Amino acid sequence: MNLHSPIFVAGHRGLAGSAIVRRLRAAGFTELALRDRSALDLRDQRAVNALFAELRPRYVFLAAGHVGGILANHSYPAEFLGDNLAIQTNVIDAAYRHGAEKLLFLGSSCIYPKHAPQPIREDCLLTGPLEPTNEWYAIAKIAGLKMCQAYRRQYGFRAISAMPSNLYGPGDHFGLQSSHVLPALIRRFHEAKERGAGEVEIWGTGTPRREFLHVDDLADACLYLMQRYDGEDWVNVGVGRDITIAELAALVARTVGYSGALKFNPAMPDGTPRKLLDTTRLTALGWVPRISLEAGLAQTYEWFLENRSRLRN
Repeated sequence: MNLHSPIFVAGHRGLAGSAIVRRLRAAGFTELALRDRSALDLRDQRAVNALFAELRPRYVFLAAGHVGGILANHSYPAEFLGDNLAIQTNVIDAAYRHGAEKLLFLGSSCIYPKHAPQPIREDCLLTGPLEPTNEWYAIAKIAGLKMCQAYRRQYGFRAISAMPSNLYGPGDHFGLQSSHVLPALIRRFHEAKERGAGEVEIWGTGTPRREFLHVDDLADACLYLMQRYDGEDWVNVGVGRDITIAELAALVARTVGYSGALKFNPAMPDGTPRKLLDTTRLTALGWVPRISLEAGLAQTYEWFLENRSRLRN
């Protein structure tokens, strides 16, 4: 990749997209094409095509999407399916039609079956039912990676796909009704500490296991893959180890400095029992993560404190 080649990062204001922008700038890339929602609605096919016709990006990182936790997925299935299908279809097609050299599509580990063998290998896709609490988002993401494969096979378009585990880090969304588990726990424990609350309720039993990948490690992996990988098979991106939600909650409480009780509510959904990715394919290419969960969590909490006044609810 030439440091002066035009690069379009779709979703550059989001958790993953903003980290990709940080990584590209740190590596010396100077021609980054960035458009927020006020300037470009990625669901609008005509607008996306017009942008690509104007900018002619050589490389595209597709990190845009409609994302959220269990409650958001349950409440807005139409948006989670329709918005994501529209965004990825428009960007992938426009990148091909306007001569982009290569595109990286960012998916999610939720594409895999609910009861997939652990750790989850890439070839587990479509071998069983999805987790019902996020199937709308998962179906859209599956369609996106299959679209990348189809455009590669039929048109020779160099589209690759990366499937990260649960992401966290600076720039995360901390809304109590729409965020993922780790940022939601940070906010719950912080506000409980401020109120002097004696306990904090946590959805589910605390027994599901999750793998957490710092978003800066993901961004590093995305650049690594864009420069060194050119296959049609998607690549898992993770850290290779997981913890229970109960263990995570205790770690977050210690990081925040909350000393009250943790009250798990088994009446609320747990989601997938376990979701640990097999990262053999990526490590064989020579990439490994660098940020531990403890260090990354401390950094994320610090970012939350510094930016809390302007965060959305």
